[in-house]
Amino acid sequence: MSGPAPALQIHGAQLEVHGLAKSFGGARVVDDLSFTVEAGGFLTLLGPSGSGKTTTLRMIAGFEEPTAGEIVVAGEPITHRPPYRRNIGVVFQQYALFPHLTVYQNVAYPLEMRRVGRAEMRERVERALGLVRLTGFETRYPKQLSGGQQQRVALARAIVFEPPLLLMDEPLGALDKRLRELMQVEVRHLQRQLGITTVSVTHDQVEALLMSDVIAVLDGGRLQQLGPPLAVYRRPANQFVADFIGESNLLEGRLDTGDGGALFTSVKGLPVRVAAPAGAPGPSHLVVRPEYLRVGVAAEACANRYDAEVLELLYVGDLVKYRLLVDERDELTAKTLAPSAAQPWRVGERLAVGWDPQDCLTVNP
Repeated sequence: MSGPAPALQIHGAQLEVHGLAKSFGGARVVDDLSFTVEAGGFLTLLGPSGSGKTTTLRMIAGFEEPTAGEIVVAGEPITHRPPYRRNIGVVFQQYALFPHLTVYQNVAYPLEMRRVGRAEMRERVERALGLVRLTGFETRYPKQLSGGQQQRVALARAIVFEPPLLLMDEPLGALDKRLRELMQVEVRHLQRQLGITTVSVTHDQVEALLMSDVIAVLDGGRLQQLGPPLAVYRRPANQFVADFIGESNLLEGRLDTGDGGALFTSVKGLPVRVAAPAGAPGPSHLVVRPEYLRVGVAAEACANRYDAEVLELLYVGDLVKYRLLVDERDELTAKTLAPSAAQPWRVGERLAVGWDPQDCLTVNP
């Protein structure tokens, strides 16, 4: 009796993108984009529709020719190589499975194109299907599979030829919310297990924060911020990133600095002490995440403390969101765990709200 097939032999390669640009009809959709993904790393291109993230992925894959810039994999320039000579695995949003081929035939297709021998082909397909937990599904057709199973087949096909680089274009976009959440964790575990360098495209901020080692936030074809998920979330580089990643309270106003430290004053006159402001003195926006606001007794010790009126409350599963009128001036949203026994504050009630200087920052407009 034969033992289990050995693991796939994937060696992730470093990806470098230097000054990448792409224009269509005179309109520049990707503009001077540069980043590096370390071997075995997971980078997500995150941004709204039209930000240039899919075009960037297609240039790396070889489906689009860059207007300018260079793409380097494992030290080798591949900018002008055709897709079939790049040895890159790609997973599309709609999976692009062949409906007339079985699961085995779909996964084996890249190996057939590379003229891999029949015995080695069977071994590699078995390994890939085992990794995505589809052993026993070899003879089924795509129409006989669930959305999650089809996604796994597409992933197995993308890794079966042991590429050093995997590209994924909204790979979980066609799945329902629950299955999408499960597959986010599953794909991340598999990527770490294989050590394959991965670049993924998404507009889903939670997906990017959960799956990535590094996030590249794009808007208007330009890189807005590049960094680990926690840094991008906690220290957004500008107003766009602060507004796009997660939920933020954004107040327009002015930042002043002096011997007494940094003080932000909103347009409506709300004074806020800020620690180590990221923006320069002058017109600024204050950023404070809803979960950093403390309410009730918890707010008493905060350096920034105010009186507030509850304007609205919303239940969000295990959380409660409060829309508050703070100091009779600005509206802010606070997010707290839903109380297990006591009722939350009601609309019209007054309570203390506050946060510490290190829990907020300012960014330039």
